[in-house]
Amino acid sequence: MSLIRLILLVLGTISLILGIIGIFVPLLPTTPFLLLTAFLYLKSSMKAYNWLMKQPYLGKYIIDYKENKIIPLKAKVMSVSIMWGSILYCIIFLIPVIWGKIILILITLGVTFHILSFKSK
Repeated sequence: MSLIRLILLVLGTISLILGIIGIFVPLLPTTPFLLLTAFLYLKSSMKAYNWLMKQPYLGKYIIDYKENKIIPLKAKVMSVSIMWGSILYCIIFLIPVIWGKIILILITLGVTFHILSFKSK
């Protein structure tokens, strides 16, 4: 296995762990981490990717997103809430220039509409 594939596999496993923690911790979204895991595993190891997709609980999140374009309502609410909280913190306390604040708000609005455009489960 090449070094790049090994790094992708390790990053995928870290993402998987964060996704699993997100099932139990309300402020950590599960679906984005599982999607990232699937992508990293697909690029690094078909064996790991197939294992992930066959998991009865975890694979369901990925299949719902890929095939049915469904995101669980809890994941939508948490993702949008955390995103807006983080962006508002950055706008208020970290970004001094107005054009930076405007760009962040526009990007966040776009991502919010994108997330909310998916069906809820």
